Amino acid sequence: MDVMTNEPKHISVCLCTYKRLPFLKRLLQKLAEQETDGLFTYSIVVVDNDCQRSAESAVAEFAAASAVPINYYVEPRQNICLARNKAIEQAPGNFIAFIDDDEFPEKRWLAALFQAGRKDGIAGVLGPVLSYFDDQPPKWVIKCGFYDRPTHPTGFVIDWREGRTGNVLLKKQDLDPGEPPFNPKYHRGGDTDFFRRMIENGRVFIWCDEAVVYESIPPVRWTRSFMLKRALLRGSITLQSPTFGPASVVKSLAAVAVYTVALPFTVILGHHRFMNILVRLCDHLGKLLAVVGIKPVESPYVTD
Repeated sequence: MDVMTNEPKHISVCLCTYKRLPFLKRLLQKLAEQETDGLFTYSIVVVDNDCQRSAESAVAEFAAASAVPINYYVEPRQNICLARNKAIEQAPGNFIAFIDDDEFPEKRWLAALFQAGRKDGIAGVLGPVLSYFDDQPPKWVIKCGFYDRPTHPTGFVIDWREGRTGNVLLKKQDLDPGEPPFNPKYHRGGDTDFFRRMIENGRVFIWCDEAVVYESIPPVRWTRSFMLKRALLRGSITLQSPTFGPASVVKSLAAVAVYTVALPFTVILGHHRFMNILVRLCDHLGKLLAVVGIKPVESPYVTD
């Protein structure tokens, strides 16, 4: 059964941005090229998470040249969950699509999400995020698979652990009224908390493998320092996870011991093996350091 049969279908494409102007401009251009097949209308909501309003001029330039309606807002408090909540608060229509500011979609992205999610009983649809390299990265980066993400057949029901907002369509009617969808206590990691709560409350999310977006992987993300800093940060924020507990600490202690012993031997197996183990080691180290009150990475954003 089609959802909301008698209501006009409108999708608000929400994107939160922070000092990524080249990526933002490319994303806006690709959003202007979306094919709707006459099934829905759409508009764009931009929330700038920079108090200096660094994205404002790019949005104004796009608005002057594009027929797609766009609205610009600022969330001065640097917190991705607050930015997402503001986007939802300002979003018109009955569907909300989220896409990251360093991503860009294929032309039938919105149409594929809409077709997969228009039936009753489906609260949202997620799609694949594929890596896009503007320049050729070192072979070890590709072989490590650092930026590979899992995919599923269309219709596959998603577990909350795979929930993320980088490529998702949500039905606005399924969001709990009066409660901020994303918990601001999570500077990062609010995606999985949102999907966990939604699924525990009976909401169902499915996969659409045809709704493809690409994530730009610039050269700065190929550096070893970036990968290790991000692993340390990723490890530290696992303390916010609802599954975190003593068993998780014990697991990380064991993992650190095993990876430390294994690390020298991986050198002979290739640099990609060495980096793979080193990144895993930093994931667990980040968690253990956070347990004892040490922040291995101060900023919630790793930029270099």
